[in-house]
Amino acid sequence: MNVIDPLPWLLFGASLLIFGLYESYVLTMGRRHPERMARYAHARMRVAWVAALAESAGSEITAVQALRNSLMSATIAASTAALALMGTVTLAGPSVASSISQLGHPGGLTLRTVLEGLLMVELFASYVCSSTAMRYFNHAGFVMSMPVGSAQRTQWMPMATSYVERAGILYSWGLRCFLMVAPVVAGIVNPLMMPALTVGLVVVLWYFDQPAQVRPNTARTRATDVNGRS
Repeated sequence: MNVIDPLPWLLFGASLLIFGLYESYVLTMGRRHPERMARYAHARMRVAWVAALAESAGSEITAVQALRNSLMSATIAASTAALALMGTVTLAGPSVASSISQLGHPGGLTLRTVLEGLLMVELFASYVCSSTAMRYFNHAGFVMSMPVGSAQRTQWMPMATSYVERAGILYSWGLRCFLMVAPVVAGIVNPLMMPALTVGLVVVLWYFDQPAQVRPNTARTRATDVNGRS
Protein backbone atom coordinates (compact mmCIF):
# COMPACT_ATOMS: atom_id res chain seq x y z
CA MET A 1 0.00 0.00 0.00
CA ASN A 2 1.39 3.39 -1.02
CA VAL A 3 1.63 5.95 1.77
CA ILE A 4 1.00 9.51 0.60
CA ASP A 5 3.28 12.12 2.13
CA PRO A 6 0.98 14.98 3.22
CA LEU A 7 3.76 17.60 3.43
CA PRO A 8 3.96 18.42 -0.31
CA TRP A 9 0.18 18.79 -0.45
CA LEU A 10 0.22 21.05 2.61
CA LEU A 11 2.89 23.21 1.00
CA PHE A 12 0.80 23.37 -2.16
CA GLY A 13 -2.26 24.39 -0.15
CA ALA A 14 -0.22 27.05 1.69
CA SER A 15 0.96 28.47 -1.63
CA LEU A 16 -2.60 28.65 -2.95
CA LEU A 17 -3.72 30.34 0.27
CA ILE A 18 -0.96 32.98 0.10
CA PHE A 19 -1.73 33.84 -3.50
CA GLY A 20 -5.50 33.74 -2.93
CA LEU A 21 -5.27 36.15 0.01
CA TYR A 22 -3.17 38.57 -2.02
CA GLU A 23 -5.54 38.51 -5.00
CA SER A 24 -8.50 39.03 -2.65
CA TYR A 25 -6.74 42.07 -1.20
CA VAL A 26 -6.07 43.49 -4.66
CA LEU A 27 -9.67 42.92 -5.71
CA THR A 28 -11.09 44.53 -2.57
CA MET A 29 -8.70 47.48 -2.60
CA GLY A 30 -9.17 48.03 -6.33
CA ARG A 31 -12.94 48.27 -6.00
CA ARG A 32 -12.81 50.61 -3.01
CA HIS A 33 -9.84 52.73 -4.12
CA PRO A 34 -9.23 52.27 -7.88
CA GLU A 35 -6.40 54.80 -7.88
CA ARG A 36 -4.31 52.59 -5.56
CA MET A 37 -4.15 49.53 -7.82
CA ALA A 38 -2.54 49.64 -11.24
CA ARG A 39 -5.08 47.30 -12.83
CA TYR A 40 -7.94 49.66 -12.03
CA ALA A 41 -6.02 52.93 -12.37
CA HIS A 42 -4.75 51.96 -15.82
CA ALA A 43 -8.26 50.99 -16.91
CA ARG A 44 -9.49 54.46 -15.99
CA MET A 45 -6.49 56.00 -17.75
CA ARG A 46 -7.26 54.12 -20.99
CA VAL A 47 -10.88 55.29 -20.89
CA ALA A 48 -9.66 58.87 -20.44
CA TRP A 49 -7.24 58.38 -23.37
CA VAL A 50 -10.05 57.32 -25.70
CA ALA A 51 -12.22 60.24 -24.59
CA ALA A 52 -9.40 62.76 -25.06
CA LEU A 53 -8.56 61.59 -28.57
CA ALA A 54 -12.23 61.61 -29.48
CA GLU A 55 -12.14 65.40 -29.04
CA SER A 56 -8.82 65.99 -30.85
CA ALA A 57 -9.12 66.37 -34.61
CA GLY A 58 -6.16 64.91 -36.49
CA SER A 59 -5.33 62.40 -33.74
CA GLU A 60 -6.44 59.37 -35.76
CA ILE A 61 -2.92 58.32 -36.79
CA THR A 62 -1.61 58.78 -33.26
CA ALA A 63 -4.44 56.63 -31.87
CA VAL A 64 -3.88 53.85 -34.39
CA GLN A 65 -0.13 53.83 -33.77
CA ALA A 66 -0.64 53.58 -30.00
CA LEU A 67 -3.11 50.73 -30.44
CA ARG A 68 -0.72 49.02 -32.86
CA ASN A 69 2.04 49.13 -30.25
CA SER A 70 -0.31 47.60 -27.68
CA LEU A 71 -1.39 45.00 -30.23
CA MET A 72 2.23 44.00 -30.86
CA SER A 73 2.90 43.69 -27.12
CA ALA A 74 -0.09 41.37 -26.75
CA THR A 75 1.08 39.40 -29.80
CA ILE A 76 4.51 38.82 -28.26
CA ALA A 77 2.95 37.73 -24.95
CA ALA A 78 0.54 35.33 -26.71
CA SER A 79 3.29 33.84 -28.89
CA THR A 80 5.57 33.30 -25.88
CA ALA A 81 2.79 31.61 -23.90
CA ALA A 82 1.87 29.39 -26.87
CA LEU A 83 5.47 28.25 -27.37
CA ALA A 84 5.87 27.53 -23.66
CA LEU A 85 2.59 25.62 -23.67
CA MET A 86 3.65 23.45 -26.63
CA GLY A 87 6.94 22.63 -24.89
CA THR A 88 5.13 21.77 -21.64
CA VAL A 89 2.63 19.52 -23.40
CA THR A 90 5.46 17.75 -25.22
CA LEU A 91 7.46 17.12 -22.05
CA ALA A 92 4.76 16.60 -19.44
CA GLY A 93 1.75 15.54 -21.51
CA PRO A 94 2.46 11.78 -21.49
CA SER A 95 2.97 11.60 -17.72
CA VAL A 96 -0.19 13.64 -17.06
CA ALA A 97 -2.21 11.41 -19.38
CA SER A 98 -0.82 8.30 -17.69
CA SER A 99 -1.67 9.62 -14.22
CA ILE A 100 -5.20 10.53 -15.30
CA SER A 101 -5.75 6.97 -16.50
CA GLN A 102 -4.74 5.76 -13.03
CA LEU A 103 -7.13 7.98 -11.07
CA GLY A 104 -9.13 5.04 -9.79
CA HIS A 105 -6.07 3.37 -8.26
CA PRO A 106 -4.38 4.24 -4.93
CA GLY A 107 -1.67 6.83 -5.40
CA GLY A 108 -2.75 7.44 -8.99
CA LEU A 109 -2.93 11.21 -8.56
CA THR A 110 0.36 12.78 -7.48
CA LEU A 111 1.20 16.38 -6.69
CA ARG A 112 3.59 16.47 -9.62
CA THR A 113 0.73 15.54 -11.96
CA VAL A 114 -1.46 18.28 -10.47
CA LEU A 115 1.32 20.87 -10.84
CA GLU A 116 2.06 19.85 -14.43
CA GLY A 117 -1.61 20.15 -15.27
CA LEU A 118 -1.80 23.50 -13.49
CA LEU A 119 1.22 24.69 -15.46
CA MET A 120 -0.56 23.88 -18.72
CA VAL A 121 -3.69 25.67 -17.53
CA GLU A 122 -1.75 28.81 -16.57
CA LEU A 123 0.07 28.96 -19.90
CA PHE A 124 -3.15 28.37 -21.82
CA ALA A 125 -4.90 31.08 -19.77
CA SER A 126 -2.02 33.47 -20.53
CA TYR A 127 -2.37 32.71 -24.23
CA VAL A 128 -6.16 33.15 -24.23
CA CYS A 129 -6.00 36.45 -22.33
CA SER A 130 -3.30 37.89 -24.59
CA SER A 131 -4.90 36.71 -27.82
CA THR A 132 -8.30 38.07 -26.76
CA ALA A 133 -6.63 41.39 -25.94
CA MET A 134 -5.27 41.37 -29.50
CA ARG A 135 -8.82 40.98 -30.81
CA TYR A 136 -10.11 43.93 -28.77
CA PHE A 137 -7.17 46.18 -29.69
CA ASN A 138 -7.68 45.32 -33.34
CA HIS A 139 -11.39 46.22 -33.38
CA ALA A 140 -10.80 49.38 -31.35
CA GLY A 141 -8.27 50.46 -33.97
CA PHE A 142 -10.96 50.55 -36.66
CA VAL A 143 -13.10 52.90 -34.60
CA MET A 144 -10.22 55.13 -33.49
CA SER A 145 -9.09 55.55 -37.11
CA MET A 146 -12.43 57.04 -38.15
CA PRO A 147 -12.41 60.84 -38.60
CA VAL A 148 -12.93 62.72 -35.36
CA GLY A 149 -16.39 64.26 -35.24
CA SER A 150 -17.88 61.95 -37.86
CA ALA A 151 -21.26 60.38 -37.20
CA GLN A 152 -19.81 56.90 -37.66
CA ARG A 153 -17.14 57.43 -35.01
CA THR A 154 -19.63 58.92 -32.58
CA GLN A 155 -21.86 55.89 -33.05
CA TRP A 156 -19.12 53.36 -32.32
CA MET A 157 -17.20 55.24 -29.62
CA PRO A 158 -18.83 53.35 -26.71
CA MET A 159 -17.60 50.10 -28.25
CA ALA A 160 -14.08 51.46 -28.71
CA THR A 161 -13.96 52.67 -25.11
CA SER A 162 -15.13 49.31 -23.77
CA TYR A 163 -12.77 47.35 -26.03
CA VAL A 164 -9.70 49.38 -25.08
CA GLU A 165 -10.53 48.96 -21.40
CA ARG A 166 -11.12 45.21 -21.75
CA ALA A 167 -7.99 44.70 -23.84
CA GLY A 168 -5.80 46.36 -21.23
CA ILE A 169 -7.26 44.27 -18.41
CA LEU A 170 -6.85 41.04 -20.40
CA TYR A 171 -3.28 41.93 -21.34
CA SER A 172 -2.53 42.50 -17.66
CA TRP A 173 -4.03 39.12 -16.76
CA GLY A 174 -2.02 37.46 -19.52
CA LEU A 175 1.20 38.73 -17.97
CA ARG A 176 -0.06 37.81 -14.51
CA CYS A 177 -0.79 34.22 -15.51
CA PHE A 178 2.65 33.97 -17.06
CA LEU A 179 4.30 35.16 -13.85
CA MET A 180 2.26 32.62 -11.87
CA VAL A 181 4.21 29.88 -13.64
CA ALA A 182 7.25 30.47 -11.38
CA PRO A 183 6.01 28.83 -8.13
CA VAL A 184 4.43 25.97 -10.09
CA VAL A 185 7.71 25.16 -11.82
CA ALA A 186 9.48 25.41 -8.48
CA GLY A 187 6.96 22.97 -7.00
CA ILE A 188 7.61 20.48 -9.79
CA VAL A 189 11.33 20.61 -9.04
CA ASN A 190 10.90 20.55 -5.26
CA PRO A 191 7.62 21.14 -3.35
CA LEU A 192 9.58 22.73 -0.50
CA MET A 193 10.32 25.70 -2.78
CA MET A 194 6.68 26.51 -3.54
CA PRO A 195 5.81 28.74 -0.54
CA ALA A 196 9.05 30.72 -0.88
CA LEU A 197 8.51 31.28 -4.61
CA THR A 198 4.89 32.21 -3.97
CA VAL A 199 5.94 34.85 -1.46
CA GLY A 200 8.49 36.09 -3.98
CA LEU A 201 5.77 36.24 -6.65
CA VAL A 202 3.51 38.22 -4.33
CA VAL A 203 6.32 40.71 -3.68
CA VAL A 204 6.88 41.12 -7.44
CA LEU A 205 3.14 41.51 -8.05
CA TRP A 206 2.92 44.07 -5.26
CA TYR A 207 5.31 46.35 -7.15
CA PHE A 208 3.62 45.35 -10.41
CA ASP A 209 0.26 46.48 -8.99
CA GLN A 210 1.41 49.87 -7.73
CA PRO A 211 0.47 52.66 -10.19
CA ALA A 212 2.64 55.70 -10.67
CA GLN A 213 1.49 58.65 -8.62
CA VAL A 214 -0.02 61.33 -10.82
CA ARG A 215 1.22 64.82 -9.97
CA PRO A 216 -0.37 67.36 -12.34
CA ASN A 217 1.78 70.25 -11.09
CA THR A 218 5.11 68.44 -11.35
CA ALA A 219 6.08 69.93 -14.71
CA ARG A 220 5.09 73.43 -13.61
CA THR A 221 7.02 73.10 -10.36
CA ARG A 222 10.14 71.94 -12.17
CA ALA A 223 9.86 74.81 -14.66
CA THR A 224 9.59 77.27 -11.78
CA ASP A 225 12.65 75.77 -10.10
CA VAL A 226 14.66 76.00 -13.30
CA ASN A 227 13.67 79.62 -13.89
CA GLY A 228 14.45 80.48 -10.30
CA ARG A 229 17.92 78.99 -10.51
CA SER A 230 18.77 80.58 -13.85
